[in-house]
Amino acid sequence: MSLNSSKPITIFFTAILALFFTLAVSFSVDLNQSLTYLWPLPSQFTSGNDTLSVDPDLSLSLSGNGGRSRIVKEAFDRYKAIIFKQSSSRAAYVYIKNVFRGLRSGYDITKLSIIVNSDNEELQLGVDESYSLFVAKNNGQSIIGEATIEANTVFGALRGLETFSQLCSFDFETKSVQVYKAPWYIQDEPRFAFRGLMLGELNFSVAIEYTSRHYLPVDVIKEIIESMSYAKLNVFHWHILDEQSFPLEVPSYPKLWQGAYTKWERYTVDDASEIVSFAKMRGINVMAEVDVPGHAESWGAGYPDLWPSPTCKEPLDVAKNFTFEVISGILADMRKIFPFELFHLGGDEVNTDCWNSTPHVKQWLQDHNMTTKEAYQYFVLKAQEIAISKNWTPVNWEETFNTFATKLNPQTVVHNWLGPGVCPKAVAKGFKCIYSNQGVWYLDHLDVPWNNTYTAEPLEGIDEASQQELVIGGEVCMWGETADASNVQQTIWPRAAAAAERLWSRREAISTGNITLTALPRFHYFRCLLNRRGVQAAPVDNFYARQPPTGAGSCYVQ
Repeated sequence: MSLNSSKPITIFFTAILALFFTLAVSFSVDLNQSLTYLWPLPSQFTSGNDTLSVDPDLSLSLSGNGGRSRIVKEAFDRYKAIIFKQSSSRAAYVYIKNVFRGLRSGYDITKLSIIVNSDNEELQLGVDESYSLFVAKNNGQSIIGEATIEANTVFGALRGLETFSQLCSFDFETKSVQVYKAPWYIQDEPRFAFRGLMLGELNFSVAIEYTSRHYLPVDVIKEIIESMSYAKLNVFHWHILDEQSFPLEVPSYPKLWQGAYTKWERYTVDDASEIVSFAKMRGINVMAEVDVPGHAESWGAGYPDLWPSPTCKEPLDVAKNFTFEVISGILADMRKIFPFELFHLGGDEVNTDCWNSTPHVKQWLQDHNMTTKEAYQYFVLKAQEIAISKNWTPVNWEETFNTFATKLNPQTVVHNWLGPGVCPKAVAKGFKCIYSNQGVWYLDHLDVPWNNTYTAEPLEGIDEASQQELVIGGEVCMWGETADASNVQQTIWPRAAAAAERLWSRREAISTGNITLTALPRFHYFRCLLNRRGVQAAPVDNFYARQPPTGAGSCYVQ
């Protein structure tokens, strides 16, 4: 090859640029070691300069009134498996070295003490999730270090375990687990009580409602719930039914799940109960949604009388008592499965045109002196009455508030999605509100960059403290028209984690400075942590979410 050829010059300069980029990345990572690589960022914390080794045989000491908790014991086992996933017998190297240092156990940290002050394990909105975490060398006569979590409830202990697991890093040189920057003193609690992820399907809008647009196996739903716990999210909003599919078994009306895609794409009562139990063990509530009167065409596959006519299959038939008998039966059966106090009744995207063109419905409207808009209100309020009679607090999408706010039951939680500005209006009228602005927190909107998700503020436009308290939190929404078991996790993560920190961490701690410097390196790190834990979180920096990397490079800069 001639020296005058441009190809070797191109190769040479490419190699130089690659080397420069590698060095620049390395230098950048070194600079960012001053950051705290915990996600979401704790409320208050201090750290030091010590490095402590952690015993692969780490033991648990569980005490307090909640000292017999199976929830905490099983969580400790799960996190221990995560922390020591890469540890091997070669960790004996550390043991021998530490013995010579004078550590009787060979490791700095041999035991994790967890103190749970209450034995009440009821999981509801607003449960105390605060905890304190202390990791340090013991300054007393003992030369063994200590790690202690104290929480008022088992659910606070779970959040403390997640933080402790993120403090533990595998050292590839010593083949051991280390805690860097000790001693750690952490006092932590969530900013909002409701920190949700919705799974479901989609029309032209978006939220996690996969299971009615695309069926998700139970094990996949469990994987999603497990990954939620890593970001300290605490509400799984399960949009289980929609116009395309009715996959849930309802014993009171056994033909309803004839509306499932196939007989293999269904959830039994036991499946749903298993998901609720699995979620509770991770401190996560399950909020079910039955979306009425729209998005319900699938109901008529088993009970055609629910359709106003063969050419008008939704909204459900407002003129028949049978419609509300079925709704009552569904909610009665679901109340046995879902103990969470909130129940979502939908109410969005209701097109009532065909009610006017269906003779018996049109006659009913005339007999009751109602317009179709008033009939929509009648339907929503009647569904709310049914839910309240079963000791549920109703949640409805914002269209109900936008259309007839003064008629809604005062207990209603308004769920924002269409855009900004709804929560300020809702709380000004005394309603509670959940923030899910589709422009920033709809995960199926693949062109929304992480920083827009991260900086979205649920309390924007709400200045009075009493009204701020009515915003119970927020929720990222994963609608599933273009996602199934093959790509759902890549679509959810890592952007859901951006909202998770907004909902957990103090506003002033994450809203100042240049987030490219203060948050992005930590966000990269958390995405890589998810990957290490087996969660298929997509690269952070791609223009379109859930896309694979655009080229070679470190996980920590993509």
